[in-house]
Amino acid sequence: MIRTMIVDDDGLVRLALADILEGAPGITVAAQASDGREAIQQAGARRLDVVLMDVRMPHMDGIEATGRLTALPEPPKVIMLTTFDLDEYVYDGLAAGAVGFLLKDTEPDHIIRAVEVVADGQAMLHPHAARRLIEHHHHTARGTSAAARKRVGRLTPRETDVLGLLASGASNAEIATGLGMRESTVKAHVSRILAALEVDNRVQAALCARDAGLTG
Repeated sequence: MIRTMIVDDDGLVRLALADILEGAPGITVAAQASDGREAIQQAGARRLDVVLMDVRMPHMDGIEATGRLTALPEPPKVIMLTTFDLDEYVYDGLAAGAVGFLLKDTEPDHIIRAVEVVADGQAMLHPHAARRLIEHHHHTARGTSAAARKRVGRLTPRETDVLGLLASGASNAEIATGLGMRESTVKAHVSRILAALEVDNRVQAALCARDAGLTG
């Protein structure tokens, strides 16, 4: 069972999200919070797998709360959820440790899928957020290509194949199908790739692959 927490200062939004998640098999809403400060308190009192985190809230915003949650000894995965498709939220949220970014107008089925995907250790970005992140990264990280190539050079040929598909946005299941291996083997490869590239999540690994010229 995936244990989730919904953090939003709008009670109606929390109720709507709770209805969506509780209607999905394998997901339960273990906690709710109206701001970042309350979210930190709730996370300290129970085990959580995934947090749906609003950005703009009183007392403590979602960016700061995400940074504090992901610094916990056993941190939950955080999906930023907002009505505002603004660049700085994408960059700041991911820098704080979020592994997902969705707009609040996302279809219910996609919200459920995002929770399942990040709980499985993968990343989930709204297409607009992913495009803006990549465009921004290409404009600001021109001097990192040599370092990225050096890190990618640490990988085995098979790990490089996995990284290439990961960077294209493929899920573990899709990578397994594409390379003819078990999904558990893909997960093991991804863990080794993250360690070799010295990154924390799949989004950062994908950006490293692009900096190294592994993908277009």
